[in-house]
Amino acid sequence: MKKKSLTIICFFALFIVTACSKGVGSKSNEQTTDPDTTATTTPVTKIDTLPDNTPFKHPGLLLSKEDFERIKQKVDAGTSPWIEGWNKLTTNFHAQVNYTPNPVDTLIRGGSSREQPKPDNYSAAFNDVAAAFQLAVRWKITGDDAYAEAAIKILNAWAAKCKAISGDSNTALAGGIYGYQFANAGEILRDYAGWKTEDFEKFKQFMLDVFYSNNNAFLTSHWGTCSSHYWANWDLCALASEMAIAVLTDKRELYNHAIYYLQNGIGTGNINNAINYVYGDSLAQWQESGRDQGHCTLDVALFGTICQQAWNQGDDVFGFDDNRFLKACEYVAKYNVASLEVPYTAYTNCEGVSNPVISPDSRGTVRPMWELVYNHYVNLKGLKATWITMAAKTVRPEGGGGDYGPNSGGYDQIGFGTLLYSR
Repeated sequence: MKKKSLTIICFFALFIVTACSKGVGSKSNEQTTDPDTTATTTPVTKIDTLPDNTPFKHPGLLLSKEDFERIKQKVDAGTSPWIEGWNKLTTNFHAQVNYTPNPVDTLIRGGSSREQPKPDNYSAAFNDVAAAFQLAVRWKITGDDAYAEAAIKILNAWAAKCKAISGDSNTALAGGIYGYQFANAGEILRDYAGWKTEDFEKFKQFMLDVFYSNNNAFLTSHWGTCSSHYWANWDLCALASEMAIAVLTDKRELYNHAIYYLQNGIGTGNINNAINYVYGDSLAQWQESGRDQGHCTLDVALFGTICQQAWNQGDDVFGFDDNRFLKACEYVAKYNVASLEVPYTAYTNCEGVSNPVISPDSRGTVRPMWELVYNHYVNLKGLKATWITMAAKTVRPEGGGGDYGPNSGGYDQIGFGTLLYSR
């Protein structure tokens, strides 16, 4: 794959190391007493890539045409739990037509550093992209063009002004998290007749030049470190963004790279490295389990995004390797929501950094991520998922950016799963 020109301001060899990650783990045969989560499904052992000229389905990221038809029907009928999810969305301050965007010329995450002396400003990105997505959904459900116009105002403003991502190694997080979110907002709005063709083209180029270039640079270099130096969420957010931008810009070769990397990549975004130990038929350990639970829940949110985006393009990452992701979600939910103990296998990364025990730090972290997983595995596929089911009930109705505090963690996932994914 050809590498796009890199517009971020960074020096790979000089990055300040801000995180360590785990490497490849092995599969354990230890059994648990949790319910079998895989007995009723046919295992997915390989996901093939398609020729580069194969067209994408549009809209085809977190939400499809069929999804919006279902949501609109349920909201119009006032059906629970969709209507509660809708009310959660419409009361969010980001989802209002008078929202004013605040684009920056250089998006900084990892500022006040050797690489970038200016301070961080990435809160502008996570607030504005949350607003763009929420407004786009309101347009799709109501048909009121005022919401589309407000959302497009945000996307056009960023495409016109923002030219680069800068900072220390944390630029990878900015490129990945806000990249997949901006792309999802744009994908919803792509069929709005009022979005001028030239403006949509500029937005797509902005996504390639500023965000995809960052994603590709990180995934191919890991900023000059060994393959498991960075935590799984770094690879996962870059893959989520690469996949989303691929669909937005109709570049199948980028999507194919993400699908290939998930199965064969050397980094922690490879599903076997991100979910590095499997215990029988019910639980699987995350690579970040020995770090803290705040990042384990982020892994669930990011991998769920990847799975949902792939699903709407016909690829079942959800079911890959006997529902490996389902088992990992059950593991996180059992430990964090049910507050029960789970097995843990000590882990050491490529630099010798070791996590000998599971970390209780940030145990019980709440993120709006469970409805996507629950509705796919339980309501769509008919599988039993005891702990995920419990987790989904605790956050219903899910909100999104702006409902979970002012800091970046509350905006790392798009959320609103009760409205968007209930079945």
